[in-house]
Amino acid sequence: MLSLVLCCGLAASCKKERPKPTPTSYETITVAKTDIEIPIKFAARLTGQSDVVITPQVSGQLTQICVSEGQQVKQGQTLFMIDSRNAEMDLKAAQANLEAAQAQESSALLEYNSNKNLYEKKIVSSYMLSTSENNYRKAQASVSQALAAVNNANVRLGFCTITAPVSGLIGEIPVTAGEQVSPGKQLTVLSGNTMLDATFSIPEAVIVNNIKPGSKADDKKAKRQAADIPEVTFILKNGTEYPYKGRVSSLTGVVDANTGTLLCKATFANPDGLPLSGVQGTVVMPYSKKDVIVIPQDAVVRLQSKSIVYKVKPDSTATAVTVTTQDVGNGKDFAILSGLEVGDRIVTIGANNVNEGQRVLFPTQK
Repeated sequence: MLSLVLCCGLAASCKKERPKPTPTSYETITVAKTDIEIPIKFAARLTGQSDVVITPQVSGQLTQICVSEGQQVKQGQTLFMIDSRNAEMDLKAAQANLEAAQAQESSALLEYNSNKNLYEKKIVSSYMLSTSENNYRKAQASVSQALAAVNNANVRLGFCTITAPVSGLIGEIPVTAGEQVSPGKQLTVLSGNTMLDATFSIPEAVIVNNIKPGSKADDKKAKRQAADIPEVTFILKNGTEYPYKGRVSSLTGVVDANTGTLLCKATFANPDGLPLSGVQGTVVMPYSKKDVIVIPQDAVVRLQSKSIVYKVKPDSTATAVTVTTQDVGNGKDFAILSGLEVGDRIVTIGANNVNEGQRVLFPTQK
């Protein structure tokens, strides 16, 4: 009897209607155009604005290396010392010759003045006066020559102390103390990296929309044009963004016929001395584009090499449309270069779950 009651209860419950699921519309947007800035990336290499090859100007033994590789130095700081004993002796000899020439000049002047007085008294002939005058002028020339020799010896002595022509970082030092060096021998490369230049090639299309080439970096017109160009960013190879922004400082005026690009240079301040000259990375330049269709990245479905967007048809069903996209650099949106028109309605969130012909919009139930 109990079994019969349970069976009747189950049968009654089966006859009750279950709640029907309410279909939910997918999120959609209507496509429109807007003005945006798209970051364009260019491979670049940073170099110090004043990288200087340090070489001696006199021959001699390298007695002291006053810096180490990678050291930051200031302009005028001593880098190398060359044996100065020969230069010091040459200076002393030149000074002695100068003193002798000055003594001869004094004697010649006395003789000239004396003969001039005697000539006025008609005691000596004009020939003796002219001869003494010529001897005095010759002595004056000897003094000038001896003085030039002293100055030259001083310069050569100064060359024995090699100082930094600019502030920057010391590169490789391929010499050792005690080595014999001569003019032309490379001692090191000093990277004047208080300002860094990033050189890269920029497409002609970008130039037409953003940059007006100038003839010279120091030309007033070119400076005004450069001031109108947006600041650029440098990204190191490890993905770190260099903390200081750069400005386009020069631009060649001729487009390369093979590549369709111009050589561009952006200058960055480098007050901390880092990064080092020679570092490679990426220059990121904002590229202004007007009247561009921009959609959320959620709306784009990747199918192998294709990018698909589901467009909503008038009957509320979805159809797949192949689009060409460009990353706008904000991590959220894509610019659409082809495949969509203004006024198209597309699925955004949930587009990955949509199938061709599936209904994606449903009337709101009250």
